[in-house]
Amino acid sequence: MKEHKHNASLMHASQDVLAEVDAIMKKYDRESNTRVWTGLPDRILKALLAAFSIFMIYMNLFAVWDERIRRPLFLGFVILLVFALYPRTKHAGQTPKANYIPWYDVLLACAGSGSFFYFVINNRAIINHATRISQLEVWLGIVGILVLAECCRRVTGIPIVVVASLFVMYAFASGASLRKVIYNLFYTTTGVIGTPIGVCSTYIVLFIIFGAFLEATGISDFFIQCANALAGSAVGGPAKVSVISSALCGMVSGSSVGNTVTTGSVTIPMMKETGFPGEFAGAVEAASSTGGQIMPPIMGAAAFLMAEMVGVPYSNIVIRAILPAILYFAGIFLMVHLRAKRLGLRGIPKEQLPKMRKLLPKSYLLVPLVALVAMIVNGYTMSRSAIIATILCVLVSLFDKKHRMMPKDIVKALETGARNTLSIATACGIAGIIAGVVTMTGLGQVFISAIVSIANGQLLIALFLTMLCCIVLGMGVPTTATYIIMATTCAPILTTGMGLNAISANMFVFYFGIVADITPPVALAAYAGSAIAKSDPMKTAFNATRLAIAAFLVPYIFCLNPSMLLIHTTGLQVVNIAITSFIGMFAIAVACEGYMLRPVNAVWRIICAVSGLLMLYPGLVTDLIGIGVLVLLFVLEWAGMKKEKHASAESAPNVTKEAEKTDVDTLKVVDA
Repeated sequence: MKEHKHNASLMHASQDVLAEVDAIMKKYDRESNTRVWTGLPDRILKALLAAFSIFMIYMNLFAVWDERIRRPLFLGFVILLVFALYPRTKHAGQTPKANYIPWYDVLLACAGSGSFFYFVINNRAIINHATRISQLEVWLGIVGILVLAECCRRVTGIPIVVVASLFVMYAFASGASLRKVIYNLFYTTTGVIGTPIGVCSTYIVLFIIFGAFLEATGISDFFIQCANALAGSAVGGPAKVSVISSALCGMVSGSSVGNTVTTGSVTIPMMKETGFPGEFAGAVEAASSTGGQIMPPIMGAAAFLMAEMVGVPYSNIVIRAILPAILYFAGIFLMVHLRAKRLGLRGIPKEQLPKMRKLLPKSYLLVPLVALVAMIVNGYTMSRSAIIATILCVLVSLFDKKHRMMPKDIVKALETGARNTLSIATACGIAGIIAGVVTMTGLGQVFISAIVSIANGQLLIALFLTMLCCIVLGMGVPTTATYIIMATTCAPILTTGMGLNAISANMFVFYFGIVADITPPVALAAYAGSAIAKSDPMKTAFNATRLAIAAFLVPYIFCLNPSMLLIHTTGLQVVNIAITSFIGMFAIAVACEGYMLRPVNAVWRIICAVSGLLMLYPGLVTDLIGIGVLVLLFVLEWAGMKKEKHASAESAPNVTKEAEKTDVDTLKVVDA
């Protein structure tokens, strides 16, 4: 009877957590604010979403259509699904009306998708018209662009729409006619149906579907359990579990906010129970989840996009991204460790943690992920690799009764994949507008000239100004769309203007576009973490920014010296760079947390920061100076700590004698 009550209470607690997670997602993640469908309409919508995923698999695996048919067809279906799922405004705490869609949304859905379908049907005639499109086609282009912008606003928020609007206004201000703007932005492959949508409708959508199937296998739970087994009992164990599990889960999910909420609902309460302050617990989860987007081999699907944009093999991008990503998480891990030591926190008792030997048999869940990377590296197309890996997800799920994928589960995964595609698709469409304006007006050259002029040939100044642009433009924008905007507007500043190599420039803008999710004032991932931790949102955001200090330092380092990206380097140099960089991150962590073997003062923290920066910068002289300074500080700290312990030990007998004397005097008084 007691066991039954215990299970019932656990189930009730689990339902409470799920309800809280759902509320947080609706508050911070626009994708979670959807219409309420029940009964037959709900089943029809789910079937349409699953059919959309199947259609995308067919289109990429078998269809040989022209890109000017594939891309507008893709966007037409996306618009229909967005209006079916997302209302005009948030529900603002009110229970929405079930099975209801207003007439104006039906009208907008038909008009917007109809504009793109018209392009598909009359594709050949429109191409032959070239710039001499008819007045009807001008109006259809206007409607298509405006409705797509409204879709993007509903799904991802207003920031990216505002940015795109400013770019369009610049196009008109530069003297372009309405017909020219519409033709370039709607009917050519340099605008809405340009490279961003081309990549989204091929690689990205298939990897999103793969991610949905991978999640259905229970791999997130496996990652969290493995992290618990590895680090749960260590000093500050729950926070270290958060770092490891979020790194693993985040690279697949492609959403900083989504990953913060899903893994954070487990890890943040554990951190608070151990003794971490709420602001720190929420920040650890937000910083780690955001870092999942830069973690190879998936990098939130951006790795595939970067390979396409830079024009190098996918394996090249993955290899270059490994060391910076590991340094990012090493920085968070070390700061978590030092904070736990400073607060005197312990880990979770080992008897409460899963055993690694019991988890190893479930490592078959990694087969789809390993196979995906292996296939791409060995020459398979990314589309075919993603589809095969998706099939492998279904096969490996058969070995686990709890997560075995039956037909209804496969339909559910297809539906989830389609849902997750909508935000990225609309954002990529709007990013195409930005790219189209840059191409049409030569605005990129204006950016380049302005920043190069201000920088006056100084790469460091150019990097700083580019960083500011990336953080502002990346606020509230999905990972892949963020990178597209950065690669279009900011990367050319560094490549064309400052002569930086393409991989370093693209990695730089990608990193700073991603950290917009934890950088105030629009730090969505940090705000989501604070909601779970019930902490102050702004304090949580500043804590997350400090924890993610590596993301603000490492990009500068690999731009000033590309050896960190393993460019123009040897095996021995790679080993040297890895070792000194990790030691450097330890020094930076000490500077941030104010603790080495014991608390350190402000002067020592500054010296540690300088020492760490010297070691992060690849170079023999800087490495030797940095290591020398850190070793000296460590020896002095160790000696000081020993001296304190010795003094404490010597004073202990005197304290005991004084206590005994006091007790004797007390007894004499009592006797008297």
